[in-house]
Amino acid sequence: MEGSYVPKEAEPKWQTFWEENGIYSFDPYDETREIFSVDTPPPTVSGKMHLGHSFSYSHQDFIVRFHRMLGKNIFYPFGTDDNGVPTERLIEKTKGVKSLEMDRQEFVKLCLATLDAELRPKYLGDWKRIGMSCDWKLFYSTINEHCQKVSQRSFIDLYKKGRVYRKEAPAVWCPECRTGISQQEMVDKELDSTFNDIVFKVDGKELVIATTRPELLPACVAVFYHPSDKRYSGLKGKKAKVPLFGFEVPVIGDARADPEKGTGIVMCCTFGDQTDMEWQKAHNLPIKEAITKDGKMSALAGKYAGMSIKEARKHMISDMKGAQLLISQKPIRHAVNVHERCGTEIEFVHSKQWFIKYLDMKDEMKKWGSEFKWHPAHFVSRYTNWIDGLQWDWLISRQRYFGIPFPVWYCSKCGELVLADESRLPVDPLKSMPEKPCKCGSNAFIGEKDVLDTWATSSLTPTIAAELVKGSPAYKKLFPMSLRPQAHDIITFWLFNTVVKSHLHYEKMPWKNAMISGWALDQKGKKMSKSVGNTVEPQVMIEKYCADALRFWASGSSLGEDITFQEKDFVAGQKTITKLWNASKFAVMHLQDYDGSRAELRVIDRWVLSRLSRLIKFATESFEEYRYSHVKLEVDKFFWQVVCGNYLEIVKDRLYNPAVWGAGQRKSAQYSLYTLLLSVLKMFAPIIPHVTEEIYQSYFIRHDKARSIHVSQWPDYRLIDEGAEKIGDICVQIIEKVRKLKTEKRVSLKVPVKNLRITAPLSKEEFELIRLDVEKTLSAEKIEFSKGDFGVEAEL
Repeated sequence: MEGSYVPKEAEPKWQTFWEENGIYSFDPYDETREIFSVDTPPPTVSGKMHLGHSFSYSHQDFIVRFHRMLGKNIFYPFGTDDNGVPTERLIEKTKGVKSLEMDRQEFVKLCLATLDAELRPKYLGDWKRIGMSCDWKLFYSTINEHCQKVSQRSFIDLYKKGRVYRKEAPAVWCPECRTGISQQEMVDKELDSTFNDIVFKVDGKELVIATTRPELLPACVAVFYHPSDKRYSGLKGKKAKVPLFGFEVPVIGDARADPEKGTGIVMCCTFGDQTDMEWQKAHNLPIKEAITKDGKMSALAGKYAGMSIKEARKHMISDMKGAQLLISQKPIRHAVNVHERCGTEIEFVHSKQWFIKYLDMKDEMKKWGSEFKWHPAHFVSRYTNWIDGLQWDWLISRQRYFGIPFPVWYCSKCGELVLADESRLPVDPLKSMPEKPCKCGSNAFIGEKDVLDTWATSSLTPTIAAELVKGSPAYKKLFPMSLRPQAHDIITFWLFNTVVKSHLHYEKMPWKNAMISGWALDQKGKKMSKSVGNTVEPQVMIEKYCADALRFWASGSSLGEDITFQEKDFVAGQKTITKLWNASKFAVMHLQDYDGSRAELRVIDRWVLSRLSRLIKFATESFEEYRYSHVKLEVDKFFWQVVCGNYLEIVKDRLYNPAVWGAGQRKSAQYSLYTLLLSVLKMFAPIIPHVTEEIYQSYFIRHDKARSIHVSQWPDYRLIDEGAEKIGDICVQIIEKVRKLKTEKRVSLKVPVKNLRITAPLSKEEFELIRLDVEKTLSAEKIEFSKGDFGVEAEL
């Protein structure tokens, strides 16, 4: 171990070593070891890893590395989620194209080629660079043939079970992405708006209705009031004239109208919101569409047709002001539903869409959430609250180009739906035809143009991953998987949908444990966002510090908790890495002639090994309960305070001057030093894997004999010695007391102590076991000891 530790050289060296030597390879034919399987999150291919990725993926890797060191056969695949809107947008941006202006097959071909040659290799490099210990041979892309086959098979299975249906109905729509979206993809966003008091007329008299969306007037089909609202009860059965457009609509009483909101009377437009849809269905109202699927006003809007929503709103308000049909305006700020992918306000449009039926299973879905263990436990409430708020079945069809096709055709003659034969999967119904004619005898078919929602595929990752080793002895042991790691923001997306799919297909849980990570926040405690400009790139921090320093920072928050980015935490990590190298270099220098044997241990050696055993027990139990931050905190504290601050100082003289102490005493020190440093390295290894590998390979491998520290045996904790701990603790207290005195008097710690008077709750025989340690560590010329309450006097 010559010179300094250089992370820029060591980290890529060990990453290459791990991959080339199969250190993290899963053996699907090993039937002797317990399998620990991970449903690894497939990140969305968005250009490059962001800090939140490096934060949460480090958490799962801490846990995986620990279980690997317990001797388990680790199934830790890696995939990329690259069949959705983000990939389309990234390709459009990087290639300067528009998918809707291209031939569909040409755009899909461009996406696949760009992913394979340009985006995915660099993207995967970011994950390898932070030291992820995945088996990179177990790889999938959610757009490849393997995933398409699994996803299409899932659709066919659910269709046959009566859980999938296609219906022409109002659907949540994103005008920007021009596709239907599911409830999971909607988020609330606080936006500024205006309550407009506009004038309808009933029998020539003014009826004032407040609305934030005057652009929906062309689609108005009724006016509603609460039946108990005496202000409007006289209007029952009458007609109201719609401002600007002049047509009349019925005035109807309905308990869903809120007397306290606005003027207490509301216009119903198809399709303004969920309540409008309920009213339309309940009262059999006509269907009118004022907004097209590309976010423009339809022909119903008359002179406003073709305008954008905001443009039409502006012109209608101006025209109503001119016609004295606008009484007043009041600025408000309210929560509106937007598409989480692009931030665009959602609309409701009438279209044919595919759905998975699950609203009838709310009670069962809640029960499923209690069938696996949550880490932390409180996140189950987010799962159950989501189920309580579900209003629609799962919309799984998307009007996009780049995605997994529905394996469906429609007969041109009779309209009969035809499913693909499972033996032919995957299929693209726009490029192939069914093998058999329709029941009506026709051979003419129309392929389904829609593609599956990306979550309909991502919700199958346990199956997708397990089938990478289908046919092996391990295959049937992988499901349910041991662990699902993920961030808390996609509990309602990925976790919920995976639980649903697993039960619908297999009637069992997809995994036994779910570990939920938090977010990485900026220094002001806000979520990092490119649009806000408060992001910190992990690539930059790795270049400035190192990957181990980044992982050290990531280990600083408990599972499920958000963490504020503080660069000082990277500095602290760098200091620990440097100190670990230097302490190990000192130890190795004195271990060159160590033969691995164990002499009778001196009491101070039994003290440190007993303290070490307690730490190993704590670290083992903490890792098993996913409390990696507790491991990092306690191991780091032990290393700095007990190992470097105390033991190395105490043991130095024994190592440098064996003639004074005797050969057996030096061997005791060597055994303890070897065991201490190797155990600390192993406990640090899941968190800072590169520097621990460098140190292990530099010396410890010659005795420990594992190919890598990461497949070496986790340390045990059998050496508990309470008697030695009592004596050793007092020894340390004496040394610390005298050091503090020297510091206060501003003299070197090497200055001899002429006379040292000690009282301590030890017998004379017990003190004699540490007298020489105290004498040599403090350069004490004379020591007087007496039994009593603890006290130290030193004459310099």
